[in-house]
Amino acid sequence: MAESGYTLPVWVAAAARAALAQLVGEPFQEEQPLLLELEGAAAAQPVPVVAAALLGEGRALAVARCDPGDGLDLTRGLVVWVEASWRTLEPELGPAPPGADSSWLELQAGEGVGVHAATRQLCLSAFARRLLEQNLRPLLPAGRALRLQVIFPVGRRLAERTSNAAFGVVDGLALIGTQALVQRSAAPDQLAAARSELERRVAAPEFAGDLVLVIGENGLDLAPQLGLPPALLLKAGNWLGPLLVAAAEQGVRRLLLFGYQGKLIKLAGGIFHTHHHLADGRAEVLTALAALEGLPQEQLQRLHAAATVEAALAELAAADPAAAERLRRRIAAAVEQRSAAYLARYDQQSMAVGAALFNRDRVLAALGPLGAELWGAFSAETAFRAET
Repeated sequence: MAESGYTLPVWVAAAARAALAQLVGEPFQEEQPLLLELEGAAAAQPVPVVAAALLGEGRALAVARCDPGDGLDLTRGLVVWVEASWRTLEPELGPAPPGADSSWLELQAGEGVGVHAATRQLCLSAFARRLLEQNLRPLLPAGRALRLQVIFPVGRRLAERTSNAAFGVVDGLALIGTQALVQRSAAPDQLAAARSELERRVAAPEFAGDLVLVIGENGLDLAPQLGLPPALLLKAGNWLGPLLVAAAEQGVRRLLLFGYQGKLIKLAGGIFHTHHHLADGRAEVLTALAALEGLPQEQLQRLHAAATVEAALAELAAADPAAAERLRRRIAAAVEQRSAAYLARYDQQSMAVGAALFNRDRVLAALGPLGAELWGAFSAETAFRAET
């Protein structure tokens, strides 16, 4: 089994601790002792940093380099800079997770760090903030308050390879890990975990044959907001093909695939393991479907040359909204058709698979023919439960 490494919040916390240690006059340590469990009394774990130094009176900089362990990960080798400086202690700096006293800690997004498009605030999870608070507060002198600026020098470029923009995160990589150890959606053990949860759902007395397979953590957050029943939601990693077959084998009769259009389009091309390191072809699939839709050559060339599927469809929508809508519907229909063909190869034709795609604005962008039917049925179930 592949060895798991640490998520991005851990490396930020390590660099932050090293920078603060310089401010308080401690000698540099190549390994920072971090408490990685937010609950319980687990021992501190050594997390390496590259360097740390004072920049002048009341300012210090530390550098760490991400190591997510074995396997494929976007953050591998990512350099993390954290600048620490003293600031005036204020009663309260703004909203913080429940129970957290954050008046002593101010966080700023530097270059390459993702921010919420609407507020321009640093995008970080409650886990990431609590990890910083837990490991920095013991070093902080009485009466002092700290400002941290986090910088990912190549974060803006790496973010272009993610779907962050689909969830309102811009300018870089979000600091949204929810635990210290990396969980790999591309790893076989992730497939095993999803299968185990699937078996548990199917065995439940209330199981009625319906399931919504949600692609990714962000889709899991969005689905109930758009009216899908939380009880039907099952998060999938990148092993979509085997999980579809497992669902059919376990007795699921109606399955809705819900995911970001830039991800689910891979299924329209027959790619059922969707990790970007293992298989891509999105531009080719998009262009082929657009050709089948009858778009002219000039538009096909622009679609193929676009940086992302999202950008391609947005450009098409600006030039020809009707064509963009038809193309999105064709993508959703192709996802359904290729999913049915994939299941037929394993003699599992009894399960109906619908597709629902959303875009970067967190708006439902397209439904396949079966997807529209299932969306209506499942949404109606949510509305009925709310009324009763």
